[in-house]
Amino acid sequence: MMESIGQFGPGLKPPTYHELRVPCLKKELEATNELMRSHKAEWPKVGCTVMADGWTDRRNRILINFLVNSPKGTMFIESIDALSYVKDGKKMFELLDNFVERIGEANVVQVVTNSASANVMVGRLLEAK
Repeated sequence: MMESIGQFGPGLKPPTYHELRVPCLKKELEATNELMRSHKAEWPKVGCTVMADGWTDRRNRILINFLVNSPKGTMFIESIDALSYVKDGKKMFELLDNFVERIGEANVVQVVTNSASANVMVGRLLEAK
């Protein structure tokens, strides 16, 4: 490849940032979506675990990462700013319940969170539902 560039000479115009970035990003997005589709296809067959991992970033924002684990592997689904959820068990229940419904209630075998008091309440509400 370098020889070809040298043969062209100093007049070779390199690709722009946009010309490099956009096609690469589109390829990665499609590859990720295909991987996600293959994981989702397994969930009805073998079930899955919903995991909510709470943490605080350098700017002291409280974030929750939502992941789904199955025998096929673990997939990151989304991350949310959870400041308004973590202290309120009912709001946290609504958040987690909506996430379980997105995955499919019949597909979810268990939900794993930390043992914060709001999450203990959420666990009871999810079991009751």
